Amino acid sequence: VQVVESGGGSVQAGGSLRLSCVVSESISSFASMGWHRQAPGNQRVLVASINGDEGFTHYPNFVRGRFAISRDNAKNSIYLQMNSLKPDDTAVYYCLACDMMRVCTWGQGTQVTVSS
Repeated sequence: VQVVESGGGSVQAGGSLRLSCVVSESISSFASMGWHRQAPGNQRVLVASINGDEGFTHYPNFVRGRFAISRDNAKNSIYLQMNSLKPDDTAVYYCLACDMMRVCTWGQGTQVTVSS
């Protein structure tokens, strides 16, 4: 399985970005997919997840109401819409795809930089 992110870039505080993640095989049966981020000197943390069955989503408090995860099974893709971006959102964002056997694959990451 290959996972490829895109859509990162530089934006001013208050702006928006949409990240995309494409998986090399069908995600229709994947157990869960999600976005994580890692800022320099910090651990990688979850920012959004979506499960495969009911499409339930989960967000930590620090992004809830600003970020939205979605999936398009026909395109083997998930997305992360990020609004009201803050400088603290600056990080490398990684896509994680977990198949029905709970084998998980990371993407290479995409840089998001938010300036004040």
